[in-house]
Amino acid sequence: MKILVINAGSSSLKFQLIDMQNKSVIAKGNVEKINENGSFLKYKSNGQEYKFDKNITNHSEAMELVLEKLVDEKIGVISSLEEISAFGHRVVNVGESYFDSTLVTREILEDFRMNVDFSPLHVPGAIAGMEASMKLCPNKPNVAVFDIGFHKTLPEYVYRYAIPKKYYDNYKIRRYGAHGTSHYYVTQRCAELLGKKAEEISIVSCHIGSGASITAVKNGKSFDTSMGFTPLEGIIMNTRSGDIDPAVIEFICNKEGKTVSEVLKMLNKESGLLGAIGTGMADMRDITANLNDPNVKTAFDMYCHRIKKYICAYLGILGGADAIVFTAGCGEHTPELREAVVEGLEFMGVELDKNLNNSAPRGEEALISSPNSKIKIFVIPTDEEMVIAEETYKTINNLR
Repeated sequence: MKILVINAGSSSLKFQLIDMQNKSVIAKGNVEKINENGSFLKYKSNGQEYKFDKNITNHSEAMELVLEKLVDEKIGVISSLEEISAFGHRVVNVGESYFDSTLVTREILEDFRMNVDFSPLHVPGAIAGMEASMKLCPNKPNVAVFDIGFHKTLPEYVYRYAIPKKYYDNYKIRRYGAHGTSHYYVTQRCAELLGKKAEEISIVSCHIGSGASITAVKNGKSFDTSMGFTPLEGIIMNTRSGDIDPAVIEFICNKEGKTVSEVLKMLNKESGLLGAIGTGMADMRDITANLNDPNVKTAFDMYCHRIKKYICAYLGILGGADAIVFTAGCGEHTPELREAVVEGLEFMGVELDKNLNNSAPRGEEALISSPNSKIKIFVIPTDEEMVIAEETYKTINNLR
């Protein structure tokens, strides 16, 4: 069985074709700048990379181009589209009615549209990707896999906000979290590395990428997580502020005559490391190369401090843990970040082996804690696409 995993954004469409028989990626790539100047497809198969420049005005055209290349006589990997058994789609959040992976129907899509305000930056692209798949391959099942799915197990006293209850009752304003497929994957893999079942371990999972979140995993299940009603809450990110006093929004609105929406856009797209440094720098590779700059160093310290606060808080509510796991782009590739984050936590049983940390191959699995560390520290590359493929596989097989 081959499953095409789709992660569609507002102007992009990423894909991976996965063979579920041996869990291998047959082809992958992404379409960028949909309905913009300079749109293109990057496509990788059989160890070769290709780029195709083409005017692509919508997600249906993007999907059509992807499918065309998958069956191409020279660079394709399948003989016909009939070899694709199903499409698995990443969906961020459409409300608490949708935690479990769901077979997509026209009625379901309409319900997604009614709930797009739970994730207005992400869900429209996902809907467009699903519509394109259904149009081009009408006889193939489509499955929506939700970013919030792993966080279904949050206790009510964790996911509720201390605001009038009517706002939860009427509008379902609550903590939803994100990066659930990533946190789930590293939990399962960490359990394997520890020689235990997932339900036997508790970990702090640190998904540190452009968007970033930390999750307290208790007995293999999400117990608390840093992102909230939207991905704006939590730790500092590349362009997102993370936790901030809500009164700051009104203060800026009054001082500069801005609307709430304008300030929220600033907090999402112009803040975080980008805003703190103030020179257009947000990439962690650039930041770690310029730590001699006092302004850059301050932003880096802010970033690491916020991550450390969450890790310590989660170790507290878990009553200790088996491991701390770093994953995603910055977590997998930045030893300076990992060292700064766990520095000084020896009193909690967290002890880094600096040599192992610095010599760990970037983007590869590694144990980086010292033999004396009571809590192990791992780097585990995430694989969200594989989780989406597995969820898609399980969903369509449960219907048979």
